[in-house]
Amino acid sequence: MMRIRFSANLGFLWNERPLPQAVRAAARSGFDAVELHWPYAVEPALLRQALAESALPVLGLNTTRGDPEAGEFGLSALPGREKDARTAIDRALAYAAEIGAASVHVMAGRTDHPDARATFIGNLRYAADRAAPMKTTILLEPLNSHDVPGYFLTDNALAARLIDEAARDNIRIMFDCYHVGRSGKPVLEEFTAHRALIGYVQFAAVPDRGEPDHGDVDYATLLPTLAESGYHGYFGAEYRPRGTTEDGLGWLSRWR
Repeated sequence: MMRIRFSANLGFLWNERPLPQAVRAAARSGFDAVELHWPYAVEPALLRQALAESALPVLGLNTTRGDPEAGEFGLSALPGREKDARTAIDRALAYAAEIGAASVHVMAGRTDHPDARATFIGNLRYAADRAAPMKTTILLEPLNSHDVPGYFLTDNALAARLIDEAARDNIRIMFDCYHVGRSGKPVLEEFTAHRALIGYVQFAAVPDRGEPDHGDVDYATLLPTLAESGYHGYFGAEYRPRGTTEDGLGWLSRWR
């Protein structure tokens, strides 16, 4: 059986520690890689050193949210904010290049504006064209409406249509099992329907987003099924620990 490789999402795991220390903690705990949310306050050289010492690849990071205090959660689908969105894309790609990250998640943002789709496609094309010489993948991720009300992109079918319309080879779906399940959709069916466009998979318990050893989705069965179906990438553990991160890692040793 293929060995499943797990990535620690350091936006949630060990997020009480400075990011370089969190990288080292992930390595000590047996993770195969790490991924980030918004690491921009950390000097890239410090993160690069921790990654080198830990021998862990870094899989990706997000574009900035914009102004969180104003409720912003991404900029790239917001008409009139193209300059800000592209500045965020450039910043993310530059940081990714500094630390060797494989992908950048371009965050759509909260909007129901009639021009949101065209705006997002334009910014996705911009991001993909900038990322292509770096061999960086651009990811877009549908989010559930319970956690992020008003988010533009909530559906994998829409993500697939956006990728088709953007017409760039380096754009893929970040398929988050938690968001799919929290939206009330069957995770395996959704994965199978969009498999050809899925570039990365994340997971957490449904519905509480805790450790993946409980809840409505049986990940101990699902993740091997996804691997056997031909997905050979890492699985990103993007959950909120109930207590300390270490106390909740029993699932990782068991699933090995």
